[in-house]
Amino acid sequence: MSDRKGEGSYDGAEKYQKEQHEFAKSGKVEQKAREAADALDGKEGAELEKARKESADGPH
Repeated sequence: MSDRKGEGSYDGAEKYQKEQHEFAKSGKVEQKAREAADALDGKEGAELEKARKESADGPH
């Protein structure tokens, strides 16, 4: 079994990094940042903030 596959794998990390670089070059970063800010200011803002705090606390 290759240790290059699966969750937390080298292949997965490499793919994630490649996709992140492609997104950064796509020109969509500002648009997505505005969408996120609008979501935080909108009706789902409280739920998003709750989820952010829970994820910051880590596993219980």
